[in-house]
Amino acid sequence: MGTRSVGMVENRYFDSVFLMAAARRISEQPGIENVAAVMGSDANKKVLEKMGFDPAALAEGTPTDLLIAIEGEKNAIEGILSNVDDWLKRPESRLGNKTAFSLEDAMTQQAESNLAVISVPGEYAAQEARDALERGLNVFLFSDHVSVEDELKLKQEARERDLIVMGPDCGTALIAGTGIGFANVVRQGPVGVVASSGTGLQEFTSLVHRAGSGISHGLGTGGRDLTDAIGGLSTLSAISALEKDPNTTVIAVISKPPGRETLDRVLERLHRCTKPVTACFLGMDEEAMPTDLQVHTTIDDAVKAALRLCGGDAPSIPGAAPEGLKALIAEQVSLFASDQCFIRGLFAGGTFCYQAQQVMKLSDVMVASNAPLPGMARLGSESAGNVFIDMGADEFTVGMPHPMIDATQRRKRIVEEAQDPTVAVLLLDVVLGYNASADPAGDLAEAIKEARELAATSGRQLAVVASVCGTDQDPQGLDVQEQTLRDAGAIVFPSNAQASRFALALHLKLLERGIDVDS
Repeated sequence: MGTRSVGMVENRYFDSVFLMAAARRISEQPGIENVAAVMGSDANKKVLEKMGFDPAALAEGTPTDLLIAIEGEKNAIEGILSNVDDWLKRPESRLGNKTAFSLEDAMTQQAESNLAVISVPGEYAAQEARDALERGLNVFLFSDHVSVEDELKLKQEARERDLIVMGPDCGTALIAGTGIGFANVVRQGPVGVVASSGTGLQEFTSLVHRAGSGISHGLGTGGRDLTDAIGGLSTLSAISALEKDPNTTVIAVISKPPGRETLDRVLERLHRCTKPVTACFLGMDEEAMPTDLQVHTTIDDAVKAALRLCGGDAPSIPGAAPEGLKALIAEQVSLFASDQCFIRGLFAGGTFCYQAQQVMKLSDVMVASNAPLPGMARLGSESAGNVFIDMGADEFTVGMPHPMIDATQRRKRIVEEAQDPTVAVLLLDVVLGYNASADPAGDLAEAIKEARELAATSGRQLAVVASVCGTDQDPQGLDVQEQTLRDAGAIVFPSNAQASRFALALHLKLLERGIDVDS
């Protein structure tokens, strides 16, 4: 364990997306092990204390001060903290070098704006969102830790003003081709999307693009919008907005299972929609699916439905030929040791963790997870059996960069899980696009190689199965990212559902050999 030190930059606010990227850049420096860059709120200081940083060093920080907590070699830390401004430089914005210190300043500089992007600490986010609504602005609320009560009030006020609140904890949106948050570069086209899931929206829009079609708008709603506590207020507003939009031909809704009352409300609205609609409710039991609407349990199937509804010669999403997959499965199965059969999924995208569980559930395969699907087990302190981990969950990201930005924690976990002699498959996702790592596949490549080498040294095969969420227009380069994974020894698929089904097929074939899974 290295030295721990805390630096403070007084009275300078930075949004969480910028701080995650800054922390990642610092963490890549020689001699640096862990970095947390957060504003000095009481909640953040408590998190840093739990991480082992000295409470006395944190005490003077206020919510308007930036705290940079670093663990590593003493000289490396001193080098960072003595030149901290170098790590806090922002790229030039559309406003040039002008900086707005309030919403009023920003509106003076860009009076034509109709959308406010808010990424302040959760205890201040609701008031900032309320101020934006009062000025007639739609709101993209990236901030989390906003109370359910505040969310409901904000969304009720937005409905009254014919506006939309996307969030809180909204990670992705696409407005007329412009990405906000973690978005991919996709062509514009006839499909409009409403999603309570950030990576779900990314996967859907990327697959539509890769099939040759395009997206009119992608509207995120925040993960709680379709709970009965909120009632789908933003989802309903977004459906109405897309219904009125002349550039939208087909509407798709992507979500985890809505609350019972909210599901009825959303289905009733979809029945009344004047445009063709499809939906994907991840985790919903198939017997609960409505039969009079195109509702699906995987994003791939929702994409295929949307493309069909566009009419004409519908393009198809990419995928491997079934016969080729059968041969690959047979080849892989012959290489495993007799006691190998389990899957360990390590996901940057929470939706991908959820959807992979859904694929397993449809074949009655049990999984333990820190974000379990209904009917699945909650993960304990140690991995055993099939385990799927959402590494973007709060226990991994509070005070730390998200795994879509910084792969440090996931690299360590890949190597750890590979040392279990019962593990046959590592299931991974790689997410491209704005604000993601500049080389997410490269960030994982050495860990993948090390994991496979560890298994080989013990006389075992380790299949690394990965999917890449992104497009050929993303700054990281889809082809380059896929090839980087293949060069590291991974089997690569164009979607999380396809990768999960391949991992499932391997698992089931290995079970057919008569392995005692309880041993």
